[in-house]
Amino acid sequence: MSNAMSNTINTADTLDDTYRKIAWRLIPFLVFLFILAWIDRVNVGFAKLQMLQDLQFSEAIYGLGAGIFFIGYFLFEVPSNLLLEKIGARKTLARITILWGLTSMAMVYVKTPATFYVIRFFLGVFEAGFFPGVVLYLTYWFPAARRARVNGLFMTSFAIAGVVGGPIAGFIMSRMDGVGHFANWQWLFLLEGIPSVLAGLMVLLYLPEKPRNAKWLSEAEQQAVSNALAMENHDHDHDHKHTSLRDACRDYRVWICAAVYFCVVSGNATIAFWSPSIIKEIGVAGNLQIGLISAVPFLAGTIAMIWNGIHSDKSGERRLHCALATLVASIGLILTGFFIGNAVLALCALTLAAIGILAAFPVFWSIPAAFLTGTAAAGGIALINSIGNLAGFAAPYLIGSLKTTTGSVASGLYFVAALEFCATILVLLFIKKVR
Repeated sequence: MSNAMSNTINTADTLDDTYRKIAWRLIPFLVFLFILAWIDRVNVGFAKLQMLQDLQFSEAIYGLGAGIFFIGYFLFEVPSNLLLEKIGARKTLARITILWGLTSMAMVYVKTPATFYVIRFFLGVFEAGFFPGVVLYLTYWFPAARRARVNGLFMTSFAIAGVVGGPIAGFIMSRMDGVGHFANWQWLFLLEGIPSVLAGLMVLLYLPEKPRNAKWLSEAEQQAVSNALAMENHDHDHDHKHTSLRDACRDYRVWICAAVYFCVVSGNATIAFWSPSIIKEIGVAGNLQIGLISAVPFLAGTIAMIWNGIHSDKSGERRLHCALATLVASIGLILTGFFIGNAVLALCALTLAAIGILAAFPVFWSIPAAFLTGTAAAGGIALINSIGNLAGFAAPYLIGSLKTTTGSVASGLYFVAALEFCATILVLLFIKKVR
């Protein structure tokens, strides 16, 4: 009996080492890709500091242009993820990365509101499928019990992009002003789009499709990981997992998850697109200084995201970890609007909001994976993400319109805070305890 126990322990230790090896090979590269995607998506928030004046755009035009990205994202997300299931992750993620890089570079040629809207729309079309594609891709490698932690590690890319993206954008706009025939905001789009095109080519060389394609795993390691996932997908002792997209669409939990994610993303879009403006409004001057200070909330959010994912996996609890995070986000956004005239308190409140918003992501994405698999997971995860990301259109546009009307971002922050509170209520009322 002791020998059997010893073998079990050794097998478990070996499997832990295998998953650790997989994480070290895949996660840093996927994080790097999403950092590029996130920077190319939200650098318009920094370009705004000069672009609106140069092009004579209103805050409402900016809000619509920033948000229309998510309309294209919404329309093409599910088809992109279903295509990934058919043709594989390497081709899909490479195509997405190259095209969003080229589209981001095309922002150099924006002259009118119409061209601004069109290019932002196509940026959403081409980026559609990347985030849910990676979430789906990770289910090919890691079982449910490890996913909150792995999702958390991958989703640190949100926060890391905020930490590094702000200073880089501030540096480019400070140093490239007046260089050549481009304005500083045009240089920003050009210089931040090139790395994405190059990274897309790297996807084809570096990323394996599934464990059986990973040459850096031994045959025994490949088999162990594949067996663990196969056993989990056929385990009928747990809640029934949907395997078809039709069944997934009939499950009310998919739509509740989409509603919750809409509320969560509204906060994420707010801090992504409006942090530079909020920081400028509380009295900070200079592009580089704004970029450096905008990194603070995302740095705190990175720590919270990792900790919440790890703690959720250790405890096996998902529901309260998600609900408490969105509650903290709501409180932080309310306080940011309330203290908008006080630089120190407003920055502390914005940091609290970022902690709550970012900590909700890794735990949230462990919830739909508990009842979806196969084609249902490909389509269901994309459906939840695409509907949820419509908040990325609604929140920036609403805040821009309210700021144009009232002269302050505070009223928009209060509205987004109410959405974060709605997420808390929806999770507590409709999401069952998932262990």
